[in-house]
Amino acid sequence: MTESLSAPLDRLLAGYRRFRETGWTRNRERWAELREGQQPEVMIIACSDSRVDPSQIFDVAPGEVFVVRNVAAMVPPFETTPGLHGVSAALEFAVQVLKVKEIVVMGHGRCGGCKAALTRELHGAEPGEGGFIANWIALLDEARAPIAARLGTTSREAERAMELAGVRVSLANLRSFPCISHAEREGRLRLRGAFFAIADGYLHVLDDETGEFQEIR
Repeated sequence: MTESLSAPLDRLLAGYRRFRETGWTRNRERWAELREGQQPEVMIIACSDSRVDPSQIFDVAPGEVFVVRNVAAMVPPFETTPGLHGVSAALEFAVQVLKVKEIVVMGHGRCGGCKAALTRELHGAEPGEGGFIANWIALLDEARAPIAARLGTTSREAERAMELAGVRVSLANLRSFPCISHAEREGRLRLRGAFFAIADGYLHVLDDETGEFQEIR
């Protein structure tokens, strides 16, 4: 097998060996605890973008956060129509089984999914054969209209507005899930919005009172 390994896989295996030495071997006690189960208090919904790994940004240890990543960090609204609802299944598990205390929706700067939702074009790529990307980013169609009317669709300001709007849309959709809205009303669960700016590396958190994103320093 090793004779035919590709360069990317070689790099991954080298990383695995470093992990075995510095991440696993030196923390055997922690991994022994995790063998019995997980009890994360926070769920993070983030983008699949390779530049914004939540575990790296928040510097958390294994077992601390339950993470779901998808295009543009989107949460679809609650629905029970036939189909495979991956994000919804993860939410149900996190809230009803793991009983997380917070759900954080984290958008990010230079998000390709949000840009595509704004311009309705997949830049640098052919449309997906199954239409999955177009259908997914259509979750932002309602948020797109006022942004496009006010800022157009090509400026960086418009892109940032769409990236922040995406977080708000996902938070609103989270509250359409009965188990989430019920837990939030009872004070057992808190929903938070966040945004990571790739350009400067700063995190912004949505203030519940002002409705604005505040930079964390």
